[in-house]
Amino acid sequence: MKKELPACPVEATLQLIGDKWKVLILRDLMDGTKRFGELKKGINGVSQKVLTSNLRTMETNGLVARKVYAEVPPKVEYTLTETGYSLKPVLDVMTVWGEEYKERTK
Repeated sequence: MKKELPACPVEATLQLIGDKWKVLILRDLMDGTKRFGELKKGINGVSQKVLTSNLRTMETNGLVARKVYAEVPPKVEYTLTETGYSLKPVLDVMTVWGEEYKERTK
């Protein structure tokens, strides 16, 4: 069940993607569909439990789609939804800002 979003649009956005793990998941999925292990490997320092929890929350919020294949061992893939992909401009701006900040603080 989705939580009610705050009236402030900035606060609503932060509620959906406001922790570093969710932003890094979005970053990695911008390139396309990934399996759980690929995501875990690409996101330095995230535990399996935290990654699972964040993916479930993002799925509930309509940012990520999860596809389970009926095979052994189980195969699960994650893909951004259209709503998830709509965050690309936000991530692009964060990338530019981060590069500029790193350059200024050398």
